[in-house]
Amino acid sequence: MIDIAHLRSPVPASIPVMRWGSVFLITTAIFVATWQVVADETGLPYRYWARYIAALERRLRSMFIFFPGRFIAIGQLVVIFVLLVGALLFDLPFWWALIVVTLVAPLVYLEYERRQRVLALEDQIDNFILALANALKSTPSLASAFGTVEGVIENPIRQEVELANKEMKVGSTLEQALLAMASRVGSRQLDSALSSVLIGRQVGGNVPRVLETTANTLREMKRLDGVIKTKTADGRMQMWVIGSLPLVLILVLNAMQPGYFHPLTQSIVGYAIIFMVSLFWVGGLLVARKVLTVDI
Repeated sequence: MIDIAHLRSPVPASIPVMRWGSVFLITTAIFVATWQVVADETGLPYRYWARYIAALERRLRSMFIFFPGRFIAIGQLVVIFVLLVGALLFDLPFWWALIVVTLVAPLVYLEYERRQRVLALEDQIDNFILALANALKSTPSLASAFGTVEGVIENPIRQEVELANKEMKVGSTLEQALLAMASRVGSRQLDSALSSVLIGRQVGGNVPRVLETTANTLREMKRLDGVIKTKTADGRMQMWVIGSLPLVLILVLNAMQPGYFHPLTQSIVGYAIIFMVSLFWVGGLLVARKVLTVDI
């Protein structure tokens, strides 16, 4: 009997080494070529790269996070290269979706953190205004009252007040410092509170009393906002459940019957249908969110 095992040609041991060596060379070549394009200060990619890093650092500085934005951008670039190499050499599924997530994830996360910081700051506004009113009862200067309040409040509003005091020490007026604070935070409640401070200073009168009334009004608005959020919580949950249902159905049907949606990806009409359905889906979510957003 002939032994078939002896007739099989052995696989050379150098093939895996050559394969991974080629992967390393291709990856290095792509990375070096892209880096040369980005590093050219006279080229368009470098300008967009610098503009993106500046946008990241502005968002970080607005939250008092002093972290170089270029590290985030370089991390994104490395992840995108890994995904591209995986798609070229290993047939990585949904690599394009992962690249999109890599591009937008830092901006989405920073925007989420900014909103959380604004919410935390809005919870402190009424106490800040009351502390400022009490400080004005012992000192007639509004700038001195801001310096006194800085030591009795907590972050994140303390960081904003501290920066406003530093701006006034280097030559900015009180109005300029408060307007800069309002533009940095981007909160309507803080705008109202600072407007009451500026109007009370310009008009005169019993400024501490005006600030106490403003604090009570802000506290009542916050209570009403909590009531509205409680009443609309069920509607928001239904909106997200109904909005995510199409994606769940697509995944389930594609898992049960692979290739079920292939006709939509093999013609221009199919792509048009996907575009229109996606447009109506996003539009429905935006309309539902607008309906459930009650403005006080």
